[in-house]
Amino acid sequence: MNKTRCLWAGSDPLYIRYHDREWGVPVHRDRRLFEFLVLEGAQAGLSWITVLRKRAAYRKAFEGFDFRRVAVYDERRIMELLANPGIIRNRLKIRSAINNARAFLEVRREFATFSSYIWRFTGGRPLQNRWSATGDIPARTPLSDEIASDLKKRGFSFVGSTIVYAHMQATGMVNDHMVGCFRHSEVRRLAEQRK
Repeated sequence: MNKTRCLWAGSDPLYIRYHDREWGVPVHRDRRLFEFLVLEGAQAGLSWITVLRKRAAYRKAFEGFDFRRVAVYDERRIMELLANPGIIRNRLKIRSAINNARAFLEVRREFATFSSYIWRFTGGRPLQNRWSATGDIPARTPLSDEIASDLKKRGFSFVGSTIVYAHMQATGMVNDHMVGCFRHSEVRRLAEQRK
């Protein structure tokens, strides 16, 4: 039986697997939140499928997205990453990942976890949207503007409102599956189970 999916999932098996298993599922583990922060920043100006295809290489290059380790990367490590053909070799994006790991640790010092910090913007629960057409989904919202502004004040980079909104979608802070997509109700139920 064919399932109705969000149109962006297309026909690429990697995209479909990501759509069906991850996108919109609430994430509360700090390491996974950091992973999406790095990947969303890496995606700036590129397609998400490009990043998904490089995800395994990113996990290896950034030591499983261990933000404590990434925070101490030095110039030698930056040069190694710039020579790694498996990742997007953009100096600004690589430096941003390291910078964001340091800012991530500062947030954890203040809030105990990054999850506690980021989820407070939604009251600890995913926002449930009911979009009927792909064109209805915004690229940014007043809430993503607010979060982006706060992240920037805390020293994060590559965290513009559009990147933040994509992060919110990926980590389930907002359920942006189309109402006709089979995942919309499944993701909503996942959110309700956490109440």
